[in-house]
Amino acid sequence: MAESDRKRRSTRNSKMVSSPVVTKMQAIMQKEMVREFLAEFMSTYVMMVFGLGSVAHMVLGEKFGSYLSVNLGFGFGVTMGVHMAGNISGAHMNAALTFTNCVLGRMSWKKFPVYILAIIQFSGGHLTVTGPTATAGIFATYLPEHMTLWRGFLDEVIVTGILQLCLFAITDKENNPALQGTQALVIGILIVVIGLSLGMNTGYAMNPSRDLPPRFFTFIAGWGIQVFRARDWWWVPVVAPLLGAYLGAIVYLVFIGFSIPRRPQILENSMKYEDHRTPVLPKTMANPPTTPTPVSVSPANRPSVRTVPPLSDSIHLEHF
Repeated sequence: MAESDRKRRSTRNSKMVSSPVVTKMQAIMQKEMVREFLAEFMSTYVMMVFGLGSVAHMVLGEKFGSYLSVNLGFGFGVTMGVHMAGNISGAHMNAALTFTNCVLGRMSWKKFPVYILAIIQFSGGHLTVTGPTATAGIFATYLPEHMTLWRGFLDEVIVTGILQLCLFAITDKENNPALQGTQALVIGILIVVIGLSLGMNTGYAMNPSRDLPPRFFTFIAGWGIQVFRARDWWWVPVVAPLLGAYLGAIVYLVFIGFSIPRRPQILENSMKYEDHRTPVLPKTMANPPTTPTPVSVSPANRPSVRTVPPLSDSIHLEHF
């Protein structure tokens, strides 16, 4: 009996010790910044697993992969990433998109380091960067021989601009957005289409988060400093997407966004009155009229009274 009592007492004490710890951990995990950090980390991880895995199939297995499979891998990898974190952090999975949202005031700058940190955290044989047996391209993009550095830079700007332009169209509720629940699939299809039509020149990095952390990984894992020296390309997938995403956003706002009439906001109290069919009195009437005490009046002297229907519709106010 004494031993069983000790076991019960120790179990009760452990629960008392662990309960505050668990409660504190839950409180930390439920903070907005922490949730967004973890959501961006997981969505980027999922996207990279599918995308880089498809590239590995194409490079290492002659019969197991193709250029089409790479586009599908990244496209639907993005789809899964959006499903993973879309309702928590927006599933940027792309430092260029985060930067653009901060510049345009759609997201607080204090969240920028959190999103970038979450993305960077993801971040035997003769390992080569260039040549017929090169394998560094599994992880990061490298400029092909038929492209010059500045043509590649311009290509990345244009491709990322189209990505941001289409993303604004997909999510703009005042225009013709994707149906609720289909955004992830539509965005995945967008990535596939961009890869199939514009991806040949530079590998359509479009994303500092997709290129720089894996490049650091290859540097540490054995490919060496050549991953940064090969044709001086490494900085282009970092800088060009930032510029391209910003320009794509500006193009959408100028040609589409600013020309769409925005619906006026309705005051919350007005909506409440409308729901309950409560009459709204004119501002000149400070107090509602009180009902006078009934007085006995003969039918002959009774004045004619015309019933006035109550106001049933509230006044919609525009909030500027």
